[in-house]
Amino acid sequence: MNLLNKKYAIESGLIAAEQFALPERVLQFGTGVLLRGLPDYLIDKANKQGVFNGRIVIVKTTNSDSSDFDKQDGVFTLNEKGIDKGETVNQTTINTSISRVISANENWAAILACAENLDIDIIISNTTEAGVVYVEEDIFATPPQSFPSKLTAILYKRFKFVQGDGHGFVIVPTELLVNNGNILRGMVERHAERMGLEKGFINWLKTACYFCNSLVDRIVPGATPAAEKAALEAQLGYTDNLMINSEPFLLWAIEGDDFVKETLSFTKTDSRAVVTPDITQFREQKLRLLNGGHTISVPLAYLSGLRLVNEMMNDAVMGEFVEKVVLEEILPTLDFDASDFAKSVLDRFKNPFIEHKLLSITVQCSAKMNMRNGATFERYLKKFGKLPERMCLGFAAYLLFTRPVKEENGRYFGQEINQNTEGADLQQLYYPIQDDHAAFFYKIWQKTDELDLSSLCDFVDEVLANEAIFDETLRNIPVFAPRIAEMMFEMTNNGISAALNTSYNLT
Repeated sequence: MNLLNKKYAIESGLIAAEQFALPERVLQFGTGVLLRGLPDYLIDKANKQGVFNGRIVIVKTTNSDSSDFDKQDGVFTLNEKGIDKGETVNQTTINTSISRVISANENWAAILACAENLDIDIIISNTTEAGVVYVEEDIFATPPQSFPSKLTAILYKRFKFVQGDGHGFVIVPTELLVNNGNILRGMVERHAERMGLEKGFINWLKTACYFCNSLVDRIVPGATPAAEKAALEAQLGYTDNLMINSEPFLLWAIEGDDFVKETLSFTKTDSRAVVTPDITQFREQKLRLLNGGHTISVPLAYLSGLRLVNEMMNDAVMGEFVEKVVLEEILPTLDFDASDFAKSVLDRFKNPFIEHKLLSITVQCSAKMNMRNGATFERYLKKFGKLPERMCLGFAAYLLFTRPVKEENGRYFGQEINQNTEGADLQQLYYPIQDDHAAFFYKIWQKTDELDLSSLCDFVDEVLANEAIFDETLRNIPVFAPRIAEMMFEMTNNGISAALNTSYNLT
């Protein structure tokens, strides 16, 4: 079977030869699947519609093997699989947006040479949050080690080449940091000042370069699993060692003006890529509806015996619980219309093609609970004069989920409650509590009687009083702690199912 590459794609009629002749316009830091499944997808889509007309030079900053990119001329297959507006999506696209991959460690000079190509006017990055760090180092090293140092070197090279006369870049980091563009700009300016670079360069950064805050949202699990890949290759008639999967949903919200929008013209061919002066609304809807919906539902689903997100959604009781949490309790607390996004969240949770483990969502659940859901409780109470009952049940389940029953070498484990363990291997009923505050919970559960309502009230009060976990938002709601304690009492005495199905008439 033929290997997917430029020659095969053209000769087989899959891709027009003109697509490979487009000029390089983007410098991209990272070969990761998120970049290939989101920015590169959008650029390829626009190129095929004759809108953007530019290809991507990828900067490889690690020592990972990128030989498949060379062998396949950067050409790869993207499989979009999931639920969109209630309909199953399962489609493939051949992406030709990548021109070449250059190793920063092996050919830094070639990367610096890109700064002298005035066709390249966009820089995109995803070096993970850990990559956006300030390191005091020489930006003229070959190469500098940190991403901000490398970026500073490239920008300075362009500044010198154009002699400070315009021709800057639109720079769009996609790392999951709030105000990621502002953070990156600050690091570049700090490098420039520390290195004693001329004031003209710092002025050029401020007048000719645009550092855009952005938010990306798309699940791109990674390489296509081997069995699925083999079946697809047999169907498609070629082999592809760069093949990746993604969900159908995507969002890329970018802060910028009309100049940024025109430069990022690939956003014109997909309404899910948005250039706007303020992306706060997009960040808020993701935090509350998607992330908050996950966090408030998953501990309850896990204690109910479910293990995957799509299992949770296919369960009659939990599926309805999640839908009502998202649509009836979280959505009404937002001061803008996010109904379409809320519906897309439920579609994404139902995706049968992604095995998203509930336990992976519970990692650092305490920090997530405060950040994602604290304000929602407060807003709901203010708007409706009562607490959101389903979210309260989810919060109570979170506290029961984070009850360590044993500690081994600094690791803490919980145990499923209200399960019939007759004839079962008790070891299998333990689960890891991956939470920085597990030791705190272990200590206070030791003095708590889960069968006594008064003891549970004291427990909830002590949890909410821990300023390392929760801010004052929930502490300032007098009715919150007693209601959570009541729900915990119901679940520990009568079982999860009774609380979910009967006691609160939630379904």
